[in-house]
Amino acid sequence: MGETGLRERKRQRMYEDVSEIAIGMFLEKGFDAVSVAEVAAAADISKPTLFRYFPSKEDLVLYRFADHETEAAQVVAGRPEGQSVIGALRAHFLDGLGRLDPVTGLNDHPAVLAYLRLLYGTPSLVARLYEYLERSEGALAEALGGGLDARLAAGQITAVRRILALENWRRIAGGETVAQVRGDAVAAAERAFSRLAAGLPELAQPAQPSK
Repeated sequence: MGETGLRERKRQRMYEDVSEIAIGMFLEKGFDAVSVAEVAAAADISKPTLFRYFPSKEDLVLYRFADHETEAAQVVAGRPEGQSVIGALRAHFLDGLGRLDPVTGLNDHPAVLAYLRLLYGTPSLVARLYEYLERSEGALAEALGGGLDARLAAGQITAVRRILALENWRRIAGGETVAQVRGDAVAAAERAFSRLAAGLPELAQPAQPSK
């Protein structure tokens, strides 16, 4: 187990290091101006090795989203007894706003803003991001029990989370501060999750105790 754990930590470190090197190069020169071969050379690895870790150039940037891909599904699966699906997701999103989690869009750190400008300003990255969102939606649907109704609900929840985050980022990218946006961001999240609860009443009911 010790050797396995060490290999996994080294693998994780490789992902993080290569992604950070690539993002730095893309921010400096532009995504389309930097080749995968240049990233591999800067990371001191071969191009085939880079592709074993990152199937596409876009994945070098979107690796930062990897930890969040199943986040909503994990929130639903791990919610305590007595808490509804919508209640758990609402509390999680509000907590993210409170922590200025970049995934909520409510973060004005220069490095975060630069990264999000790169992401949303590059068409191929936006297209790849939607693939991540589709997988996140699929994982959430499975956590909701699977089937068409679960997929429909997961689609609505995923859209709400995405739109709230994008609105926060657009305002901050436009020059507003976190302090100026925070109150509206919280109020918008409260409204949005209340509407989800009204439209998905079966997911707004408290979780039933396990037998």
